[in-house]
Amino acid sequence: QVQLVESGGGLVQTGDSLRLSCAAAGLTFSSLAIGWFRQAPGKEREFVATISTSGGSIRSADFVEGRFTISRDNAQSTAFLQMNSLKPEDTAIYYCAAARSRNYFYTETRDYNYDYWGQGTQVTVSS
Repeated sequence: QVQLVESGGGLVQTGDSLRLSCAAAGLTFSSLAIGWFRQAPGKEREFVATISTSGGSIRSADFVEGRFTISRDNAQSTAFLQMNSLKPEDTAIYYCAAARSRNYFYTETRDYNYDYWGQGTQVTVSS
């Protein structure tokens, strides 16, 4: 059974940091591109960042502005999203997703191209 489990969310203040984790089970993690998405109340889900199987290719949304860093540890079947300088507008449920990869450098910003999803972790940033 394929599982993606996010953790690391919480309630923080403006300017604080959080590190989200996405632990995978039941799949060959190293063959999957990983993406992070978020959904704020009343808004559509949006792309945050994505990383290729090897970690050699990364793309991030413009609003990240260098504050967030996506990474992965294939040996631990875990992906991470380090979030620094958090703002109230970063408040959302954060989801990780996995997509079957076409090559070592494949990354994906479109949510409908992902095959597996986690349940999400809540991030709340107070002002």
